[in-house]
Amino acid sequence: MPSNPKSLHSQSSSYELTPSGDRYFDGLAEKFSRSLYQAPRGELRLAMLDYLLPEMLNLEGQCVLDVGGGLGQQAAWFAERGHRVTMTEPSADMLSYAKTWHRDVKTLPEEAITYLQVPLQRLTEQAPGPWPLITCHAVLEWLGDPQAALATLSDLLAPGGQLSLMVFNRDALRFSNAVKGNLEKALSDRLAGKGKRQRLTPISPVSHAEVEQWSADNGLVIDAVAGIRVFQDYLRHPPATPAETETLLALEKKYCRHDPHWRLGRYLLYTLIKPEIVE
Repeated sequence: MPSNPKSLHSQSSSYELTPSGDRYFDGLAEKFSRSLYQAPRGELRLAMLDYLLPEMLNLEGQCVLDVGGGLGQQAAWFAERGHRVTMTEPSADMLSYAKTWHRDVKTLPEEAITYLQVPLQRLTEQAPGPWPLITCHAVLEWLGDPQAALATLSDLLAPGGQLSLMVFNRDALRFSNAVKGNLEKALSDRLAGKGKRQRLTPISPVSHAEVEQWSADNGLVIDAVAGIRVFQDYLRHPPATPAETETLLALEKKYCRHDPHWRLGRYLLYTLIKPEIVE
């Protein structure tokens, strides 16, 4: 990551939603990097994706559309494995951060990543495809209409194509609030964030039941599902040593695709398939 992200990005004091009800992250790239990726929860999330994506996807060096690519970790992961990646991101700050970091990554092939500053809703105009592989990780929960967003992703996907979708799990958020003692909040289902100031509670957390319904509505088949951070967020005491951290990672890997454990992952990771057209 860039060594001095603050110098690269404007420090906005306003974090209002867009007219479409979406949450962008201009002015928050450094906070994202520090809070989400330079912390144990972010490290575990990336480690689990590194473990799960080769298991859950058929990777053949195909072109990838990385939707809402944020700080660029996923785009780099695919580019390092021989894929041509088009990374899209609506936030100028996040996209600038990703470009700067990617330039410093020695293992990235030159010109392996193309960048587009564009919101998901305009991708059918700016990057219509159809795409054989789309990744959309931790994006739907920041949109005012996640259901419509999944329909757009389906339109972009080629027949036989794969969509790697990761969403912030509403059911896990409810359980986490109960564990923390926020019983009234959990009971009343007041789980969504407001999308203002620097708080990073998603405005549209998504349930597995919703993903099932929206996928069916758009002719997508759930081929695989896993939970990410199934145990970490509920620990009374976080790992205190590298050995304990490794044990936690082994535990997460062992049960991330086992029912009922995956259902309480902080994030749910899906492989959705668009069936081939039958003549």
